[in-house]
This record gives sequence, C-alpha cells and structure tokens, in this order.
Amino acid sequence: MQLMHKFWGTIRHVKQRQLDPASLQFRLTAEIAALSMLCLACVATWTSWKMQQLLITTHTQSVEYIASRFPREVELYSEMLPVEIGLQKTINNVSVPGLAIWIKSVDGKQILAQSTGATSSFAATDELMSLAEMPLKPQVYQVGSRYLILSEGPVTAKGKLLGKVYMAQDVTEDQRQLTAAIQGLAIVCLLATILTTVAIALRIRRSLQPLQDMSQMAGAISANDLSKAKLQLSHAPTEVKALALTFNMMLSRLSDAWEQQRQFVGNVSHELRTPLTVVLGYLQSLLRRSTNLTDYQKEALETAAAEADRTVRLLEDLLDLARADSGYTHYQLEPLVLNDLIFEVAGMAEKFSHRSLRVEATKPIAAIVDRDRLKQVLINLIDNAVKYSESNQPIDLILEGTEQQAMIQVRDRGVGIPLQDQSRIFERFYRVDEARARSTGGHGLGLAIVKTLVEGMGGTISVRSKLGEGSVFAIVFSL
Repeated sequence: MQLMHKFWGTIRHVKQRQLDPASLQFRLTAEIAALSMLCLACVATWTSWKMQQLLITTHTQSVEYIASRFPREVELYSEMLPVEIGLQKTINNVSVPGLAIWIKSVDGKQILAQSTGATSSFAATDELMSLAEMPLKPQVYQVGSRYLILSEGPVTAKGKLLGKVYMAQDVTEDQRQLTAAIQGLAIVCLLATILTTVAIALRIRRSLQPLQDMSQMAGAISANDLSKAKLQLSHAPTEVKALALTFNMMLSRLSDAWEQQRQFVGNVSHELRTPLTVVLGYLQSLLRRSTNLTDYQKEALETAAAEADRTVRLLEDLLDLARADSGYTHYQLEPLVLNDLIFEVAGMAEKFSHRSLRVEATKPIAAIVDRDRLKQVLINLIDNAVKYSESNQPIDLILEGTEQQAMIQVRDRGVGIPLQDQSRIFERFYRVDEARARSTGGHGLGLAIVKTLVEGMGGTISVRSKLGEGSVFAIVFSL
C-alpha cells in the first residue's frame, strides 16, 4: 500500500514537472525498466514453455503406456474371440476416463472398433479424423473447444496387420488450468515490472536529488549569497559528494573574486572621483572667468567639462552600488505620508526639466520608507522618463494605495521598451539603445541603482511598456 502511494505521488510529480525524455532520470528509468521487462518476459516465456512440455510429457507417457499394452491385449483376446469382438474388448479394457480410442482398417476407410461412453462423443469428429491422418507429434491439439494429445500405432492379430489404433487423451481441463496459470504469470510479471519501475524511479530520483539541489542553488544564487551558499550532502554517493565539494569550492572562489571586484570598483571610484572633481572645478572656473578664449578653445573646454561631469556622475553611481553591495548603505526607515514627497519631487522636476508633471493622488497614503532614498529613486525615474519622451508629452506620477500596499507609478508616453529588453533593463550597464543612451548621457546604472534602493527599503519595482506608447514603472511597498 505504501509503495502504491509512492507510485501515485511519483506520477503526480512527473505531471507537475512535465516529463522530459532527455533527462537523465527518464533515460535511466526507461532503460532499466526495459531491461527488467525483457528479463521477466524471458523468464515467463521459458516457464510457460516448460509447463506446457511437462503437461505434454505427463499425458504422453500415459498414452504411450496404454499404447504399449494394446498389441498384447489384442493378441490375447484374438485367440479367444473373433477379431472384431477382441478389438472392442481390448479397447474397453484399456480405456481410462478422458481417453478416446478407435481403430481404423488398413485402407483407412472403415472404423473397426472405438471406445464408448463419455469419450465417444468426440472420438469420431471430422476435425479429429483429419488430424489423425497427419503425422502426429507429441503436442496439444485443439479440437473444437477441447484440447487433446493424440497418438497412433499399428494393430496386428495372429501376425496379420489389421489397421491402426488412434488414441486421444482429453487434457482440456489441464490445458485451461495451464492457460490460467500462464495468464496469472503474465499479470504478476506486469505488476512486478510496474512496481520495479516505480521503485527504480524513486531510487534514481533520490540518487539524483543532490544534482537537482545543485541546479536549483545555481539558478537561485545571487552575488550577495555567494559567501553564504553551501551545498550540504550527507547521504549522497561518493561521486556526488565529490562534485558537491568542488561546487562549494567554486562558490568560495567566486565569492572571493566578487568581493575583490567590489572592493576594486569602490576603491577606484573613490580614488578617481576626487581628482576628476578638481578637474571639473577648474574647467568650470576657466569657462566662467576667461573672456579672451577663442570659440574653438571655449568649445573644447565645454566638451571636456561635460565629459568630466559625466564621468564624475558615473563614479558616484558606482560608489552607490559598491556601498550597497558591501552592505554599507544605511536606510533611515520611518512612517512617511507619500503625498507630500510626491508633490515635492514633482515641483523640483518641473523646475529643472521644464516639463509638465501631473500628480494623481486621491487620498493620503503612508508607508515605511527612507525619505531621501525614495526621493532619489523618483528623481531617477523622472529623469529617465524625460530623456526618453518628447518635450510636449506630460509625465504622470500616480499614487495609489490599499490596506495591504502602497504603489507609486511613474508613467511617460515616450518611445517605450521592447518586450525582450524589459526583463534586463534593471541590470547594470544594460542599455536598450547604445546610440540613444550615449546622446542622452546615460551609462546603464540609473535603473540598477533604483532597483537596489527600492529593494533595500523592502519594496519591489516593475515595468510595463509598449513600443511607441510609453512605459510605466511601478514601485510597491507593503504596509
């Protein structure tokens, strides 16, 4: 019963996971199950053949014993009685239940004598007579609904050949029992194959579970989890344990490399920010104070200042990400009415971007957030909307809330984002259009910083977009 529960559990598991013919579990189970079926089929076939031969041998020996007595009985009765009466007397004397005997003349056209009683009903049937005309083999013959073993031999009396004696042993009941036994054996073999397949599938699934755990861990692990991720296997085979140990060592090396990379990015960004800020300051000072510059010199200084400013902002973003990756970003979480912050950010954005921003907030909505971090997030999203939409198109800030969550949406009516890029726009340095991003001054870190800050405050961010119709970025905080 327990095994059957496991069987149906395995079936449900397979349906949930959608059977994969290319998987190692499926291949091993199918190959071992096919081998088991082949072995059981061979055993069942050999057993059935052996049982059939045993049935034939047992009854054939009995018929052969009676056939060996028959000539002596005929000789004995022929000395005392007429031939026809002696033949019938001999048949009656050697007959046993289920055995039919008849004697045909030398030319095969006349039946000289035959057994009477219960067995005579099938002794002279046409089908049985036609079988008797063929060379008989020690096997079971089906005649109508009966199964018979046939035998033949010469009959002589006083040195004269009288004809042939035919014997038919009725083995119908034994054959039916044998057939039922063979059918039972087939059912047992089928059930054994099913149970063996289930047991093998469960065992293979258990043996491959460590590999599935490794696959799930590899698919779910993130850069922040590298130092903590470790696969623990206690009852796995030696080969799988060795693979798990190598996997853990690889995770450790990746963790060290990732930590070194974060430190390198943070250190380089910090070291470069100061001199570049100084350079930017001198360039801006020269542009403000110098009146004797040629147009070419002024254009060169403006280009250098713009690139220096862009580089400084890039370094600031890298420092923000490096601090977040290292866990050095601190959040001052407090209950905050989001309506005031939304209107404040909208006013600032209108002033510096010269764009129309519409705010939709029907009722006061509060959430636990970091005011400065959320302000930075909204400014980045609005800046992104300004860059990728026309100047005559408004930008909407929508604040909605329920009893369970608060949601802020930033909606534009710009160029939109292709569907294949929407799942990657929050990745670092990922830009949908390199040429357009370069012209707008983007470097692919703004949305990555937004996602990091939102998740640091316990929220989530998502995007819906359609080419030519614009994009909607939704920030959700649970209450």
